[in-house]
Amino acid sequence: MTGLAAQPQAPLALPEPGKRDWSTKFTHAILLIAVFTALFPSYFMFTTSFKTNEEYRYNKIGLPQQLMLEQYGEAIFQNEFLRWMLNSATYALGSVALSTVVASLAAFAIARMQFRGKNVLLALSTSLMVIPPVVLVVPLFLFFVQLDLISTYHGTILIYAGLVTPFSIYLLVSFFRTLPTEILEAALIDGASPFGVLWRVVIPLSAPALVTLLIVNTLYVWNDLLIALLFLQDDNMRTLMVGISVFQGRYNHQVPLTMAGMVMASLPMLILYIIFQRFFISGLASGALKG
Repeated sequence: MTGLAAQPQAPLALPEPGKRDWSTKFTHAILLIAVFTALFPSYFMFTTSFKTNEEYRYNKIGLPQQLMLEQYGEAIFQNEFLRWMLNSATYALGSVALSTVVASLAAFAIARMQFRGKNVLLALSTSLMVIPPVVLVVPLFLFFVQLDLISTYHGTILIYAGLVTPFSIYLLVSFFRTLPTEILEAALIDGASPFGVLWRVVIPLSAPALVTLLIVNTLYVWNDLLIALLFLQDDNMRTLMVGISVFQGRYNHQVPLTMAGMVMASLPMLILYIIFQRFFISGLASGALKG
């Protein structure tokens, strides 16, 4: 039996060591500039927080001569910084928990159940993602005034949960559709109810997507200023971002003190991302490859 003779392949031409194309050098330069631009504000915030007002006045960009913790002590013990942080954590945890439960139930029904109008329901939910929150401020405020929900924990949690739920449903529907149908059918054959399938099978398999929602939605609520500024008019109900804005205006000439408050405001979200980084990246990759 005769066949075609294999043609010898030409060796892959590799660039000589030490020589780089000008486009590669240009790309590296652009990347270095982008990295420097992104990291410089964090560097300025962190280093300035350890300076005194006198040192900052003469050394605004350089490293501090000594690590002074006085600014952190003043921000914590002489202001309501801890109260603001506790309020932000309450709003973030409450709204993310509520939206995750609602989004999981809705996404499972849309992705895995057969009923008329589910595609329309998904389209309507997804369309809410493009509506800017500022458009909803006036009708929501008037509605909440009538319900006496201004400056309340449960009212603010409902607003934040409603804002993040459409994105949560969209992401979970995309992820739930990638789960193997055989596993879900096997659970139904074993006698599990639809809710049992969701709780015992789908939720454990969807840990990356759920962690992604946890980080993204918590970050959104934690950093929000518009809703908290309008719907939380009581000083004791302020969030961290509103408190920092007032804090910055009050201590406009004490930049190190303001930077210390901003560093402490950034730490919880940084720690959250570091802890769940592996799940967050895998959840984004799953949505990009399978969604």
